Amino acid sequence: MSAKSDALSENFIQNETEFHLGFLPTEQSHLLTATLESDFKSSTVAGVRTLQRPDRLVLEMAQKMLRSNEFAKMVDAGIQTLAEKGRIIFSGCGATGRLSILLEAMFREYAKCDPAWDADGAQSIMTGGDFALIRSVESFEDYQVFGRKQVEMAEMTSHDMLVAITEGGETSSVIGTVKEAADRGCRVFLLFNNPASLLRQKLVRCREVIDDDRVTVLDLFCGSMALAGSTRMQATTSEELIAGAFLETLVARRTGKPATDWAAEFAKLLDHLESDDVVQSIADAIDFEEGVYRDRGRVTYYAKSYLLDLFTDTTERSPTFMLPPFKIASIPDAPESWAFVKNPTADAATVWREMLCREPRCLEWTYADYVKMNAAPQILANVPKIGVKNLLEMPVGNEKVPARYDREADVSVLVMLDRAPDNVDLVAAAPKCQHRIVISSGCADSPMHLMDHLAVKLYLNTLSTGTMVKFGRVSGNWMSYVSVSNKKLIDRAIRLIAELGKISYEESCRALFASIEELAAMPVSQELPSPVQYTLKKFRK
Repeated sequence: MSAKSDALSENFIQNETEFHLGFLPTEQSHLLTATLESDFKSSTVAGVRTLQRPDRLVLEMAQKMLRSNEFAKMVDAGIQTLAEKGRIIFSGCGATGRLSILLEAMFREYAKCDPAWDADGAQSIMTGGDFALIRSVESFEDYQVFGRKQVEMAEMTSHDMLVAITEGGETSSVIGTVKEAADRGCRVFLLFNNPASLLRQKLVRCREVIDDDRVTVLDLFCGSMALAGSTRMQATTSEELIAGAFLETLVARRTGKPATDWAAEFAKLLDHLESDDVVQSIADAIDFEEGVYRDRGRVTYYAKSYLLDLFTDTTERSPTFMLPPFKIASIPDAPESWAFVKNPTADAATVWREMLCREPRCLEWTYADYVKMNAAPQILANVPKIGVKNLLEMPVGNEKVPARYDREADVSVLVMLDRAPDNVDLVAAAPKCQHRIVISSGCADSPMHLMDHLAVKLYLNTLSTGTMVKFGRVSGNWMSYVSVSNKKLIDRAIRLIAELGKISYEESCRALFASIEELAAMPVSQELPSPVQYTLKKFRK
């Protein structure tokens, strides 16, 4: 261990206690999936059914929340906001930031079909901007000031409404958006997935917003994640369900149509996804994709209507399972991502506009901006390239990318919703796909297509998680190949090393920071191992 890594580890132990989050249920393992790894070894179908079990707890939460005063207050605030020509602005980071972008797109897509609605009535604030949709922007979530700055850029006023979404309830950048929006007199709602009383007791930054009379809290707690710490699972599912039901209810209220029981619809969706035929379909997709990776091949998904949902899942695979992120032009020597997403019916610029239902909205912050916001030295030393130009360099359209199919084992996969109107166009544009995934919700359609979006999310989450379990990147029901790109993930890695290595938190922390330093010296062209696995391997030696 060098003096530098020793100092960094001591600082994390002594001065970053607000990011020591092992007490949160969303950071703990779930009893319902304790046998996850062994179940997948038994059979893929058995593993899929184990992964699906905690989704029933989301249903129990929804049955209560959708009848709550807090949800009714959020709907009333949305009606008032739109009546005043204000905007409903969703904010989030990581999985919830991508969800925020999706919710905005759902609103805009519907508004295109109804002249009584203004498409600009919804907007999203993603920590790191739209670029973070395709690649995690390291450590941005640790800064409240970054969230405040993005609210300032959105020029929010007292006529606007903020719906802030954070899986654990403690993400600093999202809390920053809450504080800034409240200071500007906006209607502010905060959705999260841990007990509010626990967050309030343990974390100062959470207490500051939970106790703020200007903020309405919706506590969506529904237990731990199917994969310990992977809040892209049940936490984001519950938030997509409640926030999506909010948008659907706005449509019903404004058009005078009967309200839908969204908890009952979600129950139908779960019944459908748990049916024998669908479980077998998911298991077959897992076995197919695992086989591709075993042969050292790559997967390229082709989609159109639900491309944004697909992006959300594939982007999150990188930090969750320590896979190479989507390759960007500024790092040409980086390895190719295992999975990628394209819409073969148009060029990249057109695909971005169609997918977002607007022009891309990225951050063009300068060195001076980061200095003013007191950013960390590592950010100042390498100012992030996350502008629109960088986003548009991603070949998500019909551009030829030989690196995606230059190996015999490389494959392309069509992903379609059974009733999507543009399936014919998609099939015609990608005639040589080796595999086809057709997803259905088993529910009636709705203005915002909420159950269809949830069907795609749940199917893909199960597919990608199950594939990585079978590929050996999960220990028990822990994400043992986790990345360490922010303080929350560093803490998660420390706790995992401590548990698997049977050592103290402090010793684990020192070992992890030594490993991070060693891995940083490796060439960028190399697929780096997980710092957790790298550290554990050193202990075994």
